[in-house]
Amino acid sequence: MADPCQTGCPVARAHQVLGGKWTTLVFRDLLGGKRRYSELMRSLAGISPRMLAERLKMLEAEGLVLRHVHPTVPPTTDYELTALGQSMGPVIEAMAGFGAALQARD
Repeated sequence: MADPCQTGCPVARAHQVLGGKWTTLVFRDLLGGKRRYSELMRSLAGISPRMLAERLKMLEAEGLVLRHVHPTVPPTTDYELTALGQSMGPVIEAMAGFGAALQARD
């Protein structure tokens, strides 16, 4: 039987992107549409500005998030999911269902 975590495993690749703290919650928020950086900070209670910036940069580098900087004073930045990022929708919905089942059990 082949090792399920061998090099090239798609689950391991997804985990590289999704396994970081806060990442799935960033997806949860962006699935609702464009969000400004400040809106994400408020929604993700407890995240540090540095961590949010790191997560957004990583997701942008992976081609999952688009960053838009508007030439205002002061500059405003908003983020939205790419088509590939939007494909996380069913995964987040499944996680919400699982989380609700856990809450009901508690």
